[in-house]
Amino acid sequence: MKEYSIINTRLPRVDAHAKVTGDARYTDDLSMPNMLYGALLQSPLAHAKILNIDVSAAKKLAGVKEVVTSSEASHVKFGVSPARYDETIFCGDKARYAGDEIAAVAAVDYETAIEAVSLIKVDYEELPCYLNISDATAEGVMPIHADYPDNIGAEVHQEFGNVEEAFKTCDYIRTDKFVNKKQDGAFLEPQSCVAAYDLNGNLTLYTSTQSPHYVQRTIAMVLGLPIGKVRVIKPYVGGGFGPKAAASTLELAACLLSIKTGRPVKMTFTREQVFLHSRARHQFFHELTTGVKKDGTLVALKNTCYLDGGAYSSFGIATIYYAGSLLGAPYKLPNMKYDGYRVYTNKPANGAQRGHGGVAARAAWEQQLDIISEELGMDPIDFRLKNIMQRGDVTCNDFNMSSLGMKECLEAVKNNSGWAKKKSKLPKGKGIGVACGFFVSGAGFPIYRSETFHATAMVKVSEDGGTVSLYTASAEIGQGSDTILTQIAAEALGVRYEDVRISSGDTDFGIDLGAYSSRQTLMSGHAVKQAAENVKQQILGALSGKLKIPLHDMDIKGGIIIFKKGKIDFSDIRSNYIKEHRGWTNHPAGEHLTFAEAARIAYLEKGVLVGTGAYKPGELGGKYKGAAVGTSPAYGCSAQVVEVTVDMETGHVTVDSMTDAHDCGFAINRTNVEGQMQGSLSMGLGEALFEEVKFDNRGRVINPTFGEYRIPTSLDMPNVNTIIIESDEPNGPFGAKEVGEGAIMPTIPAILNAIYDAAGVRISELPVTSERVFTALKEKKKK
Repeated sequence: MKEYSIINTRLPRVDAHAKVTGDARYTDDLSMPNMLYGALLQSPLAHAKILNIDVSAAKKLAGVKEVVTSSEASHVKFGVSPARYDETIFCGDKARYAGDEIAAVAAVDYETAIEAVSLIKVDYEELPCYLNISDATAEGVMPIHADYPDNIGAEVHQEFGNVEEAFKTCDYIRTDKFVNKKQDGAFLEPQSCVAAYDLNGNLTLYTSTQSPHYVQRTIAMVLGLPIGKVRVIKPYVGGGFGPKAAASTLELAACLLSIKTGRPVKMTFTREQVFLHSRARHQFFHELTTGVKKDGTLVALKNTCYLDGGAYSSFGIATIYYAGSLLGAPYKLPNMKYDGYRVYTNKPANGAQRGHGGVAARAAWEQQLDIISEELGMDPIDFRLKNIMQRGDVTCNDFNMSSLGMKECLEAVKNNSGWAKKKSKLPKGKGIGVACGFFVSGAGFPIYRSETFHATAMVKVSEDGGTVSLYTASAEIGQGSDTILTQIAAEALGVRYEDVRISSGDTDFGIDLGAYSSRQTLMSGHAVKQAAENVKQQILGALSGKLKIPLHDMDIKGGIIIFKKGKIDFSDIRSNYIKEHRGWTNHPAGEHLTFAEAARIAYLEKGVLVGTGAYKPGELGGKYKGAAVGTSPAYGCSAQVVEVTVDMETGHVTVDSMTDAHDCGFAINRTNVEGQMQGSLSMGLGEALFEEVKFDNRGRVINPTFGEYRIPTSLDMPNVNTIIIESDEPNGPFGAKEVGEGAIMPTIPAILNAIYDAAGVRISELPVTSERVFTALKEKKKK
């Protein structure tokens, strides 16, 4: 394997110092001269016609500078996918969920803005409220959106192979149902933004977002501004996990208020408003039928899924496809049929969350595979290994496994967990379970139809050659992308890690589609690598001309020029370099020609040294309807073994240990990869055992705080053994691919399978509360 000096190491994060010292400035830390504060009026009713809005009292309140409703706002519809634009800045005709935005106020301070909001009078006519899929799709329902009279906002019907004919050849067929609950992203930093509109008609938005580019496009479209007049800057972000991946009413309202007042406007969600805005995990209802041969060969899968979408589409059109398409791997599955339905309800809109669309489906199927393996008398790991895909395989729905270390992941968790000694051999109440996961390394296409590059980057070398500046519009949201991209730039250029200074998250730096679908290491990394190599060639090209040495006989490593064919006399060019720098820098002459010297030589010859890079995937498989969702230049995979203790008297579940192996292609930063794996396991543990957004019978969230919506703490996390598998992805920079989301896929089913091993009960509804396990244990005793 090729040796590297910067990548595949454990270098510290570039943002570590700023975060641990408190120097990092998040959006709500920002302040500007003459700044106003905004607040939203939100509907108290889940479904209601808006008859009249009276803002007169609010406008008269001292300190109020502007009040806007749908009358003052644009009526241009927006959303995530152009095929499902169904939102406007404010409700015009009716509110569709408790929390839907009615109006916004800008005032001299936040307290005044909140008081003004309380003075706005709205006359409502309450309408029927549909809080579940069955009610929303019943005969004679009132449409939540006029364009969808049956409240089915999206549906997918796909078949690869012939499932019904394939079932006729099976020796064993099984059907199971599975349901999760709506869950929240639970990031620590609420959404926040500051909008500033200047006298030249330029709008700058500072916002806590995962995708500055998509926010920029939406603002320009909705407010009718040229896209070049809109700049979006992402400060430090305190977590995203999916719900911050698209433009929100908060951002649009702040921009509108700034345009109206000519002053900067800050708006920040309360924690309750985070829950109301949501755009987090859907509730899924899966029914899976799987057919196999008696030797364990997978033959066919039929998957029917209903998604509770909430009041608006958000990322739903992608979610409904992912809920089916991602089950095409990592096992060899020749026949697959999927029918998916996303239903509008009068609850907060659901969107994308870590493992987008695939988490509940994977939980359902991996548990069913365990049941089947037991019925066939096979070890669950052996059953999976028998059906595992490998490099070069293509799924029935045209996903190309350009690399796939799934076999290695399974073998690693088996060997490192003591599986053979523990499976079905532990004391009553103790259990061990396994599951696999699979996810994309970046969406193959932008959200909007375009031939645009998915990522661009620029590398600029300072005049003295001492500093390399990397500019990228990519979004560092805590996942470590700034660190990864800095390492890629340093390795590709041949300089030290500390000599590269990254600036990111600004639409003025180019285009980058953002932090979603686990895309940045592969896609943004490609653009950065190309930009760094571009600059490197310029520097070596100039040096080649000066020394009369072929360019291919030189390289740059660790900030030193490497001459591949012996020692070179560069005393003349060094003498000129030192003369030029006299009085400017005290440059010691050494036995090696440095990068700084070579860069200065190139600068004097060429002027400013700038290298650019751009990336978009090549041609991807899939010509069928919906193939744009799920196709990717690479796929990550993972396996987990989990051990649990089940209290046989109370049903309480404790996760004792987790062994996780993930194929990330090539680890750019090994510590960062392990951190992403551990974060996924923590989030999956929470979704398995604790997390559920709850509503009353009028559609209001009743647990919108971290005191009532429980997420795992450090006390809930078990010992975790993370194992990095490297499969050398040919489509990734230096062989790297995803680790951000795919690692969450096996966590829930591994826990469920371990619970069965411990207590002999199957749980098919999340979260796995003590009550659900206790009830299952009681029913088992009765039988």
